[in-house]
Amino acid sequence: MNDPQAKSARPMLATDPAPPPASGATALREAPHHRSWPVIGSSLAYIRDAHTFLRRLYERHGDVAKIDAFGTQCHFLFGPDANQFVLQNRGNLFENARWSYFIGPFFNRGLMLMDFDEHRLHRRIMNAAFSNEALLGYFDRMQTSVDAELAGWEAGDCLLFKRLKTMTLNIGSEVFVGQKPGDDADAINDAFLDTVQAATGLIRYAVPGTRWNAGLKGRKLLERHFTRALPAKRANPGPDLFSRLCEARTDDGQLFSDDDVVNHMIFVLMAAHDTSTITLSNLLYQLAKQPAWQERLRDECRAIGTGALAFDDLERFEDTSLAIKETLRIAAPVPMLPRGVTEECAFNGVRLPKGAMVAVAPWMTHHMPEWWTDPQRFDPDRFGSARAEDRRHPFLWTPFGGGAHKCIGLHFGMMEVKTILHRLLLKFRFTVPDDYVMPQDFTSLPIPKDRLPIRLERLN
Repeated sequence: MNDPQAKSARPMLATDPAPPPASGATALREAPHHRSWPVIGSSLAYIRDAHTFLRRLYERHGDVAKIDAFGTQCHFLFGPDANQFVLQNRGNLFENARWSYFIGPFFNRGLMLMDFDEHRLHRRIMNAAFSNEALLGYFDRMQTSVDAELAGWEAGDCLLFKRLKTMTLNIGSEVFVGQKPGDDADAINDAFLDTVQAATGLIRYAVPGTRWNAGLKGRKLLERHFTRALPAKRANPGPDLFSRLCEARTDDGQLFSDDDVVNHMIFVLMAAHDTSTITLSNLLYQLAKQPAWQERLRDECRAIGTGALAFDDLERFEDTSLAIKETLRIAAPVPMLPRGVTEECAFNGVRLPKGAMVAVAPWMTHHMPEWWTDPQRFDPDRFGSARAEDRRHPFLWTPFGGGAHKCIGLHFGMMEVKTILHRLLLKFRFTVPDDYVMPQDFTSLPIPKDRLPIRLERLN
């Protein structure tokens, strides 16, 4: 394998905001500008195939490249050193609020869009909803919901992504909202899909027929849904996340406002069900292509138990955990993470001006042959203790981000994926044609472009 350090030298410490070079020193370089189409820039190239686009950008320009896309300009930083530099964010050189350019109108004041003291305050309050005690409280309800969903699944050909998305949204409603989905469940599912896909709209105004306009309509529907439910939830709280947010108080005793409760519910429910759906879709596709791994995980599920799981059983899914980690490597649910530069700094001798947008790309890092053995191949054993490829750098495997903004719901997500997978593997075998390759839709978060046609064979 190639030397892991070949293209990822240690970055400059950006806490020194790029002083003028001393006599004889090398001046900072400007980022190489990747030229593309007028007006739309590289937007279509990214949407068409972000994986190929990012790989070629890195191969052509190295670990920093500037592109024009989606009506703005962005400096992409590649590799695990770049991930560490940006996500650790020493000196508060980067702000998460730059996400607002893409999703602000649809996920206003979601936790991911907050920064510094405000972010710490809101995250501290919300941490209680994702503690081990809270997860234990969600677990039984989640299993009941999964069983109820799968009772309605028929064997045969289906579009698996659609089934999984409906299931994870229904689970999210049960666990986070504290109620079964109502008659508007399909409309809410469509609204979440529209709000997410609006992020990369080329027309960023409320023009009928555009993704942006559909996203704005979806946001209004979600606001109405949670605002209507809020008075009853404040009056009769339960063990769900919605209730916890209604009861949460700041250090000085202030309750979250109604707007903040609604904003957090929309963002958390989106993040919780979308990322789990993406992970399950990619994992089940890989297991359909790799029947030996499918049987290996099914054997593990049977050994752990065919009935209801105990919370402690989640730690026994060793092979399953390897397969989930490998799936998150191959198809990171959030392929790029944008930030805004608060103070001029530099990475590997390249100037990053104040006010610029930068982005690190977990998807690209997860496929770098300098760091991973045969990175395009589904190989869960690479995460086992004998190889531990992910431990070659602390920021090499970053599907959940890192630093202060590391995904608050990562343990909930792993619990959900394991629970659903356990039930699915015991009930069905999954197959796809030998020559089938699942196409990715990178319009926003990566989802199966064809919604994953797959055949289910009932086992019991």
